[in-house]
Amino acid sequence: MSAPANQPISASEQTTAARWGAVLFRNRGWLPVIFLLVPLVAPGHLSPRRWIIGGIIIAIGEAIRLAGVAAAGTVTRRRSRNVQRLVTYGIFSWVRNPLYVGNFLIWIGFAVISGVLWFIPVAAVLFAIEYTLIVRYEEGVLESIFGDEYLAYKRRTPRWFPRPPSVREEGEHHWGEAWRSEISTLLQYVVLVALFIVKDRYFYR
Repeated sequence: MSAPANQPISASEQTTAARWGAVLFRNRGWLPVIFLLVPLVAPGHLSPRRWIIGGIIIAIGEAIRLAGVAAAGTVTRRRSRNVQRLVTYGIFSWVRNPLYVGNFLIWIGFAVISGVLWFIPVAAVLFAIEYTLIVRYEEGVLESIFGDEYLAYKRRTPRWFPRPPSVREEGEHHWGEAWRSEISTLLQYVVLVALFIVKDRYFYR
């Protein structure tokens, strides 16, 4: 659904949480790097079991991300407040924030692989706070732009924990575009894995 024009700023977008979320939203691309510096420098050892468990968590997270990008397209890469359409089909009919759910699982998966086990609950709390604030901002923006249409979607679709939709909505998925869009993200995973291997082999043996 395309965005209507001249929507007023919603009360939700003006809350303190949304204002903090706006700051985090504009910087969300590099913030995870700070969090991942901890498992990269703290003592921890890789193991086959951790590779398997972490790899499964990462694969689930990336599958959720990919489904979100395929449904929403390049709007998922936006840095501005300008939103052209409300996506409510595909994975977005199961959960309102599939990309953040996917990201959360991916970074927790890497924390598991790193072997810095004490950092896993710390990372979970940090990412939970970050994404909660960002989502408060995004929800305020969507409420400002789409009004009652978004509020109806918000009532029927959970924020974080996927649930089968009561009504199946059809929409177009662009899987080729999604894969191309994710190439840079997948390359980041490869670099991160390589850094973990170097750390394990040369620094904490």
